[in-house]
Amino acid sequence: MANVVVVGSQWGDEGKGKIVDWLSERADVVVRFQGGHNAGHTLVIDGVTYKLSLLPSGIVRKNRLSIIGNGVVLDPWALLAEIETVRKQNVEVSPRNLMVAESAPLILPLHRELDRTREKIAGAGKIGTTGRGIGPAYEDKVARRAIRLGDLADPGFLGARVDSLLVHHNALLRGLGLPEVERDPLLQELLDVAPKVLPYAGTVWRRLDELRRAGKRILYEGAQGTMLDVDHGTYPFVTSSNTVAAQAAVGSGQGPGAIDYVLGITKAYTTRVGGGPFPAELTDEVGRTLGERGREFGTVTGRPRRCGWFDAVLVRQAIRINGIHGIALTKLDVLDGMKELKVCVGYRLDGETLDYLPASVTRQSRVEPLYETLEGWGASTRGARSWADLPASAVKYIRRIEELIGAPVALLSTSPEREDTILVHDPFVD
Repeated sequence: MANVVVVGSQWGDEGKGKIVDWLSERADVVVRFQGGHNAGHTLVIDGVTYKLSLLPSGIVRKNRLSIIGNGVVLDPWALLAEIETVRKQNVEVSPRNLMVAESAPLILPLHRELDRTREKIAGAGKIGTTGRGIGPAYEDKVARRAIRLGDLADPGFLGARVDSLLVHHNALLRGLGLPEVERDPLLQELLDVAPKVLPYAGTVWRRLDELRRAGKRILYEGAQGTMLDVDHGTYPFVTSSNTVAAQAAVGSGQGPGAIDYVLGITKAYTTRVGGGPFPAELTDEVGRTLGERGREFGTVTGRPRRCGWFDAVLVRQAIRINGIHGIALTKLDVLDGMKELKVCVGYRLDGETLDYLPASVTRQSRVEPLYETLEGWGASTRGARSWADLPASAVKYIRRIEELIGAPVALLSTSPEREDTILVHDPFVD
């Protein structure tokens, strides 16, 4: 049986939450391996909607172990708040079914403030972060001054870590003309939260190794999407972590051999939140229609998403970077009733035709999409549970996408409900 990594193949918001929940019924363990509480997943189960930001989607399933890996930056106060929220929805959360890597770096209040201040100062040049401190926390991690979850267990050592952290941050705050952070109140906040979060701390890499050797099926749940990857995305309009499939191993303490199948979650059109290039963006009535039908608002921020036609160039690039074996195509029903559909099949830049998105942000912003027009369909695809339920033109659209991106559709989602899923290939069957 295979261990599966789920990643977004676009700019995030592809519908990973539902697919991970659907797959979690076949898995024993669900692992978050990067990002923080800046990425939201919406699950609809038996008519109940769950909105998760930090907890793995498997938390809503009984008898599943959920793990937050070392590649995640952890806001302990946000974690506790989210646990309390889902408990009110009758979801059990305890150290029996949730483990957090003791080496996970913490997001502190000063990270949130710095994040928001930078965005405000940037003005029109802002990246469009969620303001939740993700980027500054990752900066401290790579600069080796982060406070990690396990540090909370040693009050004496914790004080020294706070001192080291504030040397940098207070110098930065002075440079920005902002009030400095006081040591003792910050230290007390950490001491107060420690007994609440430390029961969840554990040696994740070892636990996962034991589970894998015991033949347990592990589902690695990515957040955001490939085009937001700090190395491979539309830099600098990206997140602060690696969102690609290879990070599943690094962000959980496993070797690359632990990954058997990579599933790329792919929306039947394209969306993104925040600033940055978007070659296939539609700012007309069609774009607004896609946004309204697809209810394209961020789970975490509530911000409206920018919408555009399906970009086969971007998805093909994501498939190669991630080593994607198959895709889960979502939100096909949003395209119902449209007379014609367009798919971006290439870019034109300075008279040259490109079959990839260049790395330079200035070149990215100047590419012009080259479209292929396909026939739409009048019948509804919403709730379809077999290929026979789909209009012929919808099937043609799917087959053409497969040809253009160079990967097959493994699953097809036709509504937010988990049962409205057509299984073509089970990723857990290697």
